[in-house]
Amino acid sequence: MTLRPLACALAFGLIAGLAAMPSADAAKKKRAAPKAAAAPSACSDFYASANAAWLKANPLPAGTASVSALEQLGAQVRRQQFELLDTAMNAPQNNVQKLLGDFWASGLDEAAVERDGAQPIAPLLGRIDAIRKAKDVPPAIAALHQVGIPVAFNFSADIDLDDLDRHIGYFAQGGLGLPDPAYYTRDDADTRALMARYTEYVQKILALTGTPQARLADDAKRVIDLETRIARASKGLLDLRDPRANYAPVATASLAKRYKRLQLAEFLKAQGVSDDTVSMANPQLFATLDGLVGSLKPAQWQAYLRWRVGDAMAPYLAKPFRDAHFDFRGRVLQGLGAPPERRQAVLDAITLAAGPMLGREYAARYLPAATDRRAEEIAVQVRDALGAALERDARLSPAAKAEAQAKLAKLAIEVGTPRRDLDYSVQPMGRGSFGSNMLIASTWRHREEMKRIGRGNADRRWDVLPQEPALAYDIAQNRLIVTAAMLQPPVLDTGKSAAWQYGTFGALVGHELSHGFDNRGRMVDAKQQLRDWWTPAEVAAWNGVADRIAAAYAGFDYPGLKGAKVNGPQVRDEAVADLAGVELAWAAYRKLQPAPARNADQDFYKGWASLWPQQLSEEAARQRAATSVHAPGQWRTNGPLLNMAGFGEAFGCKAGNAMQAKEPVVLFP
Repeated sequence: MTLRPLACALAFGLIAGLAAMPSADAAKKKRAAPKAAAAPSACSDFYASANAAWLKANPLPAGTASVSALEQLGAQVRRQQFELLDTAMNAPQNNVQKLLGDFWASGLDEAAVERDGAQPIAPLLGRIDAIRKAKDVPPAIAALHQVGIPVAFNFSADIDLDDLDRHIGYFAQGGLGLPDPAYYTRDDADTRALMARYTEYVQKILALTGTPQARLADDAKRVIDLETRIARASKGLLDLRDPRANYAPVATASLAKRYKRLQLAEFLKAQGVSDDTVSMANPQLFATLDGLVGSLKPAQWQAYLRWRVGDAMAPYLAKPFRDAHFDFRGRVLQGLGAPPERRQAVLDAITLAAGPMLGREYAARYLPAATDRRAEEIAVQVRDALGAALERDARLSPAAKAEAQAKLAKLAIEVGTPRRDLDYSVQPMGRGSFGSNMLIASTWRHREEMKRIGRGNADRRWDVLPQEPALAYDIAQNRLIVTAAMLQPPVLDTGKSAAWQYGTFGALVGHELSHGFDNRGRMVDAKQQLRDWWTPAEVAAWNGVADRIAAAYAGFDYPGLKGAKVNGPQVRDEAVADLAGVELAWAAYRKLQPAPARNADQDFYKGWASLWPQQLSEEAARQRAATSVHAPGQWRTNGPLLNMAGFGEAFGCKAGNAMQAKEPVVLFP
């Protein structure tokens, strides 16, 4: 038995004490030193063996929650975006780069931002000051939505759950300055303390927007009173988790009669929306808002709207705005110790307001055409491997197999950027005012979002940006999305062998594609209709395999947490997808190379392991163990591989080795 370090120290201390005593045995014999622990091997702990160099080179820095290979990819992507924006600022090559470069320059010019003060929002505040009667309030609300500042409620484009081929507009709750409506109605000591801090923050922002000192306290009370009325008519956060419960299609034509004071028909026209249907899952909220437009004095609406504009724009204005915003939203609500450095803050702002523009240029600069083609080639081959696996799957009936094949035939693979580009016509932003540029860009972004509404627009763009590392299956649109930022090491390294590429990128593709045909994917059929196309027997068969995988993971120790195990049921579905991904990528690779050299097979598995090295603080490990649907890196690596006969053959593992399951689970025999 290998002794722990503390046990070793105690043992040596005992030996030293005994050696000091007169003992014939001690004098005659030389005690052997304990053997050092054996280094992990491929057959004992492949994760530790394959990632030994990375783990040694990347210790967890003090005060850092985690470091991982994929987090390093994220850091690389940020550096690339900084480089792109610096180049666009100094030597733009096209109009979009000129817009981005000017935007970037205006954000980095802190002296100009300070000189600007509150001037960028002056036109919005002037519009609010012009409110005289109740009928002036709804147009002001609509105008703020147009520039990307949602007030009173939220309105956005999303999938029509009864027709996945189109987006409709969703009228939803919003307009609050606090993240949970319950804050406004609870009366415990912690909530009262938070509300006191919130009131101070509201007063600071109102003062910065020009509210006279003598009116600050009263106007802050007006703001919180109006928000409290909205909160009381809002649903709790738990009620918002079920998409079906928050989908309620109504005829657009009915809105004008039901909500006359709120002028929702005019609101839609102002947003450029002419669709015949919208969703409104909480009509009581909008009835309340309709009543408040008529019952509250215009002065109360003015205070609320001034506050919402100041709060929304505070991160992009002069330092007093930014400091007030961070002190409450950063320190109090998020527990942050310091705001992001200026370059990161400006990048975050550009991503929010003009992310698709940046994404287009990012892909053009950092995604070589050859890499794009290689990614699509591998994805197609893994898709074909999935088709073959589904066809031979004995758990599926002939009807389910036919539906699966029809769905797979319609699968779209979109790599790098969305297939449908956006309209990049936007008025010149220039370098004069960062806050004004934010409003110009967010107005453009809102306009493009509204264009998603209508039939045939559901695939207009992605819900991730090309410059965000992401590889995902879009269940509503039956498509695989691979962003430009994802197509670089460690995910796709074109300098590595084909086997390695299938073990990394190919396995991730297989993981995501499996979601179209698993416990979730079975709820959307080949016609993109919401229906369960599995029989109860097929569901039971799938659950039988999935539960075996969950039980196996529940026996794994959670790294870094003494006595803790992986939560098998919690990680079950993603662990199944990991196994599916490795199996499908292996099948695609072996079809390409039926008889590769042994070291090529090893490359496949080493590639898979290279995705998951990580170092976690104890606190981060504890949090992830409680909440994450993914297993920790050690078991994302080892969990699928110990079920695969090909792994044991590649590394010469024998029965009884830790990396050889006693009863392997094979997802696609």
